[in-house]
Amino acid sequence: MTTTSGSAKWQGGIKDGKGAISTKSGALSDYPYGFASRFEGKPGSNPEELIGAAHAACFTMALSLILGEAKLTAEQMETKADVTLEKQSDGFAITAVHLTLTAKIPGADDATFQDCAAKAKAGCPVSKLLNTNITLDAKLVS
Repeated sequence: MTTTSGSAKWQGGIKDGKGAISTKSGALSDYPYGFASRFEGKPGSNPEELIGAAHAACFTMALSLILGEAKLTAEQMETKADVTLEKQSDGFAITAVHLTLTAKIPGADDATFQDCAAKAKAGCPVSKLLNTNITLDAKLVS
């Protein structure tokens, strides 16, 4: 079992307040976030962006494992995770994550690639954590 951590600080109200996020590794250290960066496109981070990065990373690593089990090794894989936050009657909810993958995998045929990608989407720990609709577009390039 592995346990790691992230942390957040906050000062002030929801709209005028400001926060900072940090990770145990130090990859982020007191990085700013707030209402404006979450809802108004201003500089700084937000939880959905961090979830997207985590999901893209987790999915891509899971796919690497599954490809290895199929005796394939990726030369290059790039994944983007678009995380949708929507207002609902009881507040806000993450309603969808769309993964877009482009991969160069020598010796892979599209059917095997699509099967491996679908298994990674369903099986990666972050996919299992998220209670939302997760979709995938996977493109194999030569």
